[in-house]
Amino acid sequence: MPHPSRDPERPVDGRAVPRFAGSGSFARVPEIDRVSDYDVAVLGVPFDAGTSYRPGARFGPMAVRQASRHLRPEYHVELDISPFTALQVVDAGDVPVTPYSIDTALGQITDHARDVAHGGRRVLAIGGDHTIALPMLRAAVAEHGPVALVHFDAHLDTWDTYFHAPTTHGTVFRRAFEESLLVEDHSIHVGIRGPVYDRADLDADKRLGFRTIRAGDIDLLGTAGVIQAVTERVDDLPVYLSIDIDVLDPAFAPGTGTPEAGGLTSRELLRVLRGLTGLNIVGGDVVEVAPAYDHAEITSIAAATVLFDMMTLMARRTGATR
Repeated sequence: MPHPSRDPERPVDGRAVPRFAGSGSFARVPEIDRVSDYDVAVLGVPFDAGTSYRPGARFGPMAVRQASRHLRPEYHVELDISPFTALQVVDAGDVPVTPYSIDTALGQITDHARDVAHGGRRVLAIGGDHTIALPMLRAAVAEHGPVALVHFDAHLDTWDTYFHAPTTHGTVFRRAFEESLLVEDHSIHVGIRGPVYDRADLDADKRLGFRTIRAGDIDLLGTAGVIQAVTERVDDLPVYLSIDIDVLDPAFAPGTGTPEAGGLTSRELLRVLRGLTGLNIVGGDVVEVAPAYDHAEITSIAAATVLFDMMTLMARRTGATR
């Protein structure tokens, strides 16, 4: 992976320009055209034509960027690192994506993400609904090879079709498996609790080689047990980290397309993420933020914090391997 030859350009300092003013990029990092090279790019993917219940996640990228103004990103207390001194992070703007054709949109997202990831760079996407994970996986695998998927969600997203449509936010990881994007028997779902249409849905998911940690399992395993299970499952493989914000209980993420009762708290999710310091994360996404159903930026703030943690995990890994 390329590394910038000079000190990274950092986010705008909130002590110089108030956080409610100035740049509208994620965490006020520089836009992609302001630096000569970068390690990680944040890419907005405002597409939600694959959603099956509440629409509106197309407005997620702008809402998460706005909420990210709340961050103080210079130093991550729990992970004990200044991530933007280890990585040059840029905001690559949004994919110009059609809202009318899923197939056309997937091609546009794949091509755009591959351009941003070219040269071994890593891309973190802000969705959009979970359909965007498929083209983002294609782009990541083109640069880094097949990946282990670490998937936080209320739902499995491994159905075959929905209303005869093969590519929706509920089918993306079956398609990813069929396209050999995933390393077999090294992927894991965390936080699953949503209803299924038939027990066969669970059997089909197992045949695809996923391990599942249901939301209720966390009561028994604890966050330490979840961290251990994820770490052992992926080993040192390249990891794609996909986080549907509906893994959180609706009390902590009301602004999402398919909320399900009985989810994780924000603290549980962040505790697990911050324990995954050994993961070799080569790409990822935070999806399904639908701000029309949100209140006081509760969901958007959670998503922005999760995305910042993902960057910081990358920085920890980069610092350990340089």
